[in-house]
Amino acid sequence: MGITPERLEDLQSSIVKPSSWPEPRLLRFDKAASGIEAGTAIFENGEIIYGYQKIRRALMLRPAIQRHFKERVAVEEKMNGYNVRVGMINGEIIALTRGGFICPYSTEVVRDLIPGKIFEDQPELVLCGEMVGPENPYVPKDVYPTDSIDFYLFDASKKNFRSSLGVYATHKIADEYGIRCTPLLGDFRKDRAYEEIVEIIKQLGRRGREGVVMKDPDNILAPIKYTCSESNCADLESAFRYYNDHALDFFVSRAVREGFQSVEWNESDEERKKRSLRLGESIIAPMAQTIKKRMNGEQIVEQVQIRVKSIQTAREFEYHLRRMGMKAVFDQPEPCDEGYLVRITKLVMSTNDKTKALIEGEMW
Repeated sequence: MGITPERLEDLQSSIVKPSSWPEPRLLRFDKAASGIEAGTAIFENGEIIYGYQKIRRALMLRPAIQRHFKERVAVEEKMNGYNVRVGMINGEIIALTRGGFICPYSTEVVRDLIPGKIFEDQPELVLCGEMVGPENPYVPKDVYPTDSIDFYLFDASKKNFRSSLGVYATHKIADEYGIRCTPLLGDFRKDRAYEEIVEIIKQLGRRGREGVVMKDPDNILAPIKYTCSESNCADLESAFRYYNDHALDFFVSRAVREGFQSVEWNESDEERKKRSLRLGESIIAPMAQTIKKRMNGEQIVEQVQIRVKSIQTAREFEYHLRRMGMKAVFDQPEPCDEGYLVRITKLVMSTNDKTKALIEGEMW
């Protein structure tokens, strides 16, 4: 890792946190430090799964492509869910969240979706993927072809190594083992990539998808990402329901993306007005709904659901959310063909309290 034992010991008081549940035991980097990515997990057996790199975002797409890439640009769809890294530790497949926690629910899902043979053949492999679908407990989306939740591979690496295997090696692994993979939408010459990617972005936006990740086919340069306008607005519509439970940058960054995209796409006054109306509706409508609910004495909550094979997984996932600081109420599991359906009410305390206080006359 390039860190001395003394430095690692120093970091353990603030940055590197122990986790003994669920097994296997590990140390995880709660924040980035000494050049090590947040979410990096050091297991008791000495194996390391590094945190996934933070992908930088382009706001002006054409100059970003020209400045960043050399000759060609491979374009993949960016899926809208939550990130997990999957590997085999002590003979067991586990799924790590971006923060480096072992998630019981995600682990059960990937054990069902990913063939164990892949790790029998390549025990050092780490699969980086996105969990998407309507039964995603963090970012539920019904725009993907699943009634529950799916794993889409978008990158691969190896334990104890920080570098990834690259876009084509990742798709080769997915094809060989029958794993779903993020769609590869094209491989373009740099001088033609902008026009192609803009058309892809517009098509994805019309389908309610998030955007694209642009990668160097030679796997030398870091990837960059770009988001559809419709995805920005959908994010804002969801977040403004719970406006006091999100960081200010979450709202500002998405509004800024809209401004840059509008200018780069050389929109007419009429097109810009439509964009402004779409953006404004994604802000005002959900906030108005939240305020009215609190004025009527209703609690502001977020309803999600998961499907599990065992009740024990549901109990463990409840504890997992609690240790991450989330307050949630789990309904009694309902038997179904696949096991059990569990409805979860996530309590949005800060927005509830703040809205009630403002309604009663408190100053902002």
